[in-house]
Amino acid sequence: MAEHLPASNSDGFVPRLALLYAGFFIFMGVQMPFFPIWLKSQGLDPQAIGLVLAAPMVVRIVAVPLASRVADRRTELAGLLAAASIASVAGYAVVGLCRGEIMILAAIAVASIALTPVGPLTDAYALQGLGWRRRSYGTVRLWGSAAFVGANLGAGSLLDVISPRHLVWAMVASLGLMAGAALQLVPAGGNRETHEARYLLRPGFGSLFWAIAVAASLIQASHAVYYGFSTLNWAARGLNGTIIGVLWALGVVAEIALFAVSGRLVGRIGPTALVGLGATGAVLRWAAMGLEPPIWTLPGLQLLHGLSFGATHLGTMQCVSEFAPAGRRATAMGDLSTLMAIVMAVAMSLAGVLYGSYGSGAYGAMALGALIGGTIVLAASFLARN
Repeated sequence: MAEHLPASNSDGFVPRLALLYAGFFIFMGVQMPFFPIWLKSQGLDPQAIGLVLAAPMVVRIVAVPLASRVADRRTELAGLLAAASIASVAGYAVVGLCRGEIMILAAIAVASIALTPVGPLTDAYALQGLGWRRRSYGTVRLWGSAAFVGANLGAGSLLDVISPRHLVWAMVASLGLMAGAALQLVPAGGNRETHEARYLLRPGFGSLFWAIAVAASLIQASHAVYYGFSTLNWAARGLNGTIIGVLWALGVVAEIALFAVSGRLVGRIGPTALVGLGATGAVLRWAAMGLEPPIWTLPGLQLLHGLSFGATHLGTMQCVSEFAPAGRRATAMGDLSTLMAIVMAVAMSLAGVLYGSYGSGAYGAMALGALIGGTIVLAASFLARN
């Protein structure tokens, strides 16, 4: 018997998915800006911090393709997401108990086996369920970004009142919230096996998919210096934890604004144009940051995050939605995430070396990477039209 589109949202899929995104991004909002501070409090130098931050990307190269292929053999993704979320809590609790560069590096690698598949599997679950319910991805995903803002502000204030060596326990607690949300998920619905990808029906779409994937990977990897060292750089310039949290939050506010209007944008603006906008924003942002601009300019530069990350992310999600078969979207998300992880791991390792040697000048290399990504997507778009 054929499945029917729900007449209402009575199954709670959308709010439960929004809560999962919120839980995941509360963790990210604490971990991304403040994990380097915790690592520094454990005695790690910039090069060692770069290696530890690169470890999850390296692990993802193996963990995510395996998990995504298992997911596409399952009827539903909810159970797999719950198991991975619970294991992530245990993994980061072990990280918090470790001391020394080698032990921390090993523990974060093991914890990442469980945690790194959560993001792409959640996106695959979302694309399946939201597509069946004819709901916009961006208008649900924005709740994750809003949670990220709250976590930035909360963790920034927390840093002003507690020792940096205790920040890891805020990360463990946030993963507990994510696991609780994952346990409440309902089946995504829809028939994942009956749809075919457009790129299988139209010549050249497979090449366009991978061109967009490579370009997006370079643009997202251009955030490596920002993710790994902006907090340290701003703290060295005299900014306190609250102001640093506000700066991170401003970037995500711009991202939220873009996601809020994405239902009207996606479809009118194709994935290549969205990724191209992302490249433009990234080049402008990192070129300016490389000059160590006055502090009063930082809020404006942070608003470019709406393009450098937000437009690039929406473009990649639209790419998967349009070009990947419904029954293979977890695999497509996994392969895309793996490619991004490889590029990000290289960029993060390089960021540690460059920041240690050149300080803010390291952003220049990030601007170059984003420029290369923009050139690739521009060339791919031109070739697709011809």
